[in-house]
Amino acid sequence: MTTSPLSVGVISLGCNKNRVDTETALGLLADHGYVFTGDPAQADILMVNTCGFIESAKEEAIDTIFEMAEYKKSGRCRLLVVSGCLTQRYADALQAEIPEIDVILGVNQYAQLPAMIEKALAEQAPVVCCADDYSYYAHDRVLTTPPYTAYTRIGEGCSNRCTFCAIPLIRGPYRSRSEADVLAEIEQLAQQGVKEHILVAQDTTRFGTDDGGHTTLPELLQKAAAIPGVEWLRVLYCYPDETDDRLLDVIANTPNICKYLDLPIQHVNDTVLRRMHRRGDKADILRCIHGARERGLTLRTSIIVGFPGETEEQFEELLEVLREAEFDRLGAFTYSPEEDTPAARLPDQIPEEVKQERYDRLMMMQQEISLKRNQARVGTVEQVLVTAVNEDGLCLGRSHREAPETDGEIVFTLPRGAAVPEIGSFVNVRLTKADAYDLMGVME
Repeated sequence: MTTSPLSVGVISLGCNKNRVDTETALGLLADHGYVFTGDPAQADILMVNTCGFIESAKEEAIDTIFEMAEYKKSGRCRLLVVSGCLTQRYADALQAEIPEIDVILGVNQYAQLPAMIEKALAEQAPVVCCADDYSYYAHDRVLTTPPYTAYTRIGEGCSNRCTFCAIPLIRGPYRSRSEADVLAEIEQLAQQGVKEHILVAQDTTRFGTDDGGHTTLPELLQKAAAIPGVEWLRVLYCYPDETDDRLLDVIANTPNICKYLDLPIQHVNDTVLRRMHRRGDKADILRCIHGARERGLTLRTSIIVGFPGETEEQFEELLEVLREAEFDRLGAFTYSPEEDTPAARLPDQIPEEVKQERYDRLMMMQQEISLKRNQARVGTVEQVLVTAVNEDGLCLGRSHREAPETDGEIVFTLPRGAAVPEIGSFVNVRLTKADAYDLMGVME
């Protein structure tokens, strides 16, 4: 008598780098005969891949773990597996405070996941594995993105040691994947139908710098763009000090590389940047902005408001640069002190009400800038990747100017009598209207 394979339900929290870890875990489990379900009530094994980057992410992870633990009572769950950044950092506390967890896995131990599950099932006892040897484990993945889009991680860890960030404490120092491995993965994904390839790492511009040299990201992009089937190639998380003319020229001049620069600057005042322990300075940031604008690139950034010691004058300096730079996309966060980070011990912590007031001012200004930038695109025709189609023929999509999950969308209609486009196909859309986040148009 054969037994049915065990079903696994997985919840992935946090960033797209964590998503790649989740997809790697799914690939491993599939190879070992497990099947997957989207209904946690029907899962024999539930897995939560956690984020532990900031306090709100930790709270979301804990809430999700408790929610999944309830299925041990109300569903068919036999094992609760918890992995990722939160477990890497707080394995002992999680084991002590949430006894419902059966398997605790760190950020670089996915190769051991099937064996850990089997051991926990056989021994009916918790299994913990969070010792990190700082290796990089790659495996065929089960994509959780739509079939036309995938992320490829080109490095692991981070060596920047920003004073506000716990990532180096969790994932260790930066190490690049080999160029051959990255290109082989992109080629495999392209062969299975992925059209949009997005390169990610904690700092993509560190790629190839493990021996102390300059970034080899431009060379990697050129080789990846030449792979058959790569329709769009996008790179995220480029730091200003390594974003040089070589990189900007490759992005601007390679037809299938998205004309999009994600430049997380966090601040512009040199004193604040030094307190943050950011590589580069205001001059590097302005050089990147001007270089990107000269080449017609869409610009995205992220900002921290209310960092310890930030004065009103320093904040006004930030606003002035952002007002002049006119980033097309901007994400902002109020500073959150993270345990064991140097910034949490800095003097002159900013009151929450001051942080919020500065955040509100920044976002009000950015809303106007985003609207202006979007309105400047009205009347143009852009290539759009179709991401959804409803019964009335109303379609959603993105151009090369919109990264998935973080940026807005293009909502478009069809001309009378036109065939409904397939999801994952590319169409030309004439933009007719814009708001601060999304654009509207008609398919050509």
